[in-house]
Amino acid sequence: MSDRLRVRVHQWGSGLDPAANRERLEAAAGAGADLVVLPEAFARDFGEAGSDVSAYAEPLDGPFAREVSRAADAGGCAVVAGMFEVSDDPDRPFNTLVVGGTARAVYRKIHLYDSFGYRESDRLSGGATEPVVVEVAGWQVGLMTCYDLRFPELARRLVDAGAEVLVVPAAWLPGDRKVAHWRTLLAARAIENTCFVVGAGQPEPRYVGHSAVYGPLGDLLAEADGAETTVEATLERTVLVEARRTNPSLANRRL
Repeated sequence: MSDRLRVRVHQWGSGLDPAANRERLEAAAGAGADLVVLPEAFARDFGEAGSDVSAYAEPLDGPFAREVSRAADAGGCAVVAGMFEVSDDPDRPFNTLVVGGTARAVYRKIHLYDSFGYRESDRLSGGATEPVVVEVAGWQVGLMTCYDLRFPELARRLVDAGAEVLVVPAAWLPGDRKVAHWRTLLAARAIENTCFVVGAGQPEPRYVGHSAVYGPLGDLLAEADGAETTVEATLERTVLVEARRTNPSLANRRL
């Protein structure tokens, strides 16, 4: 069990050319991190609101997932990145996170963004409602995607399944209060679950950016602004243990 988890968050925008997005993965997975997190839909951007993305859906042994694993293996790390994955409904693929490299996992977004005037479920299928936790460098990492952040019950189920870190790749759209919601919800999920939370957003101008890493008592460990950038943080197990000793809210639950 490692005492530290070195996290690198790439607040990089994905374009409409899948090949160009794949080419960035090798640089993303360079040495020096245990866990590298890229945003939601990094394989190919959503395009205009309501666009049909089914033509860009790939299987889990397709070009994007293979390149995630290859780049992560070369960098000696685990890489989390978002893609559209083929489903049983050819018109409505999954919004999927793939983890490759020193850890392997797949998470299909549960909560589709039918909110703030959008209808993600018209174009995408929701995943099974089972939490996905993967071990990275001796740490238990739970996976969520964007709109999932607004559902505290999923975060709690991940923590009940052992998660010490919640990772939230996103393409958080701009609008009134949206940056405030993003920051507040990341911090809330950390505080209420006494865990680390890593939010990886796509940058402005299409999205809000503001990727961030929060500690288990709500301390802000790293944060980006709106522009394309990379941020890093080292998560300390002693901080997690002390937070859960100071605030044993998980142990004190009665419901």
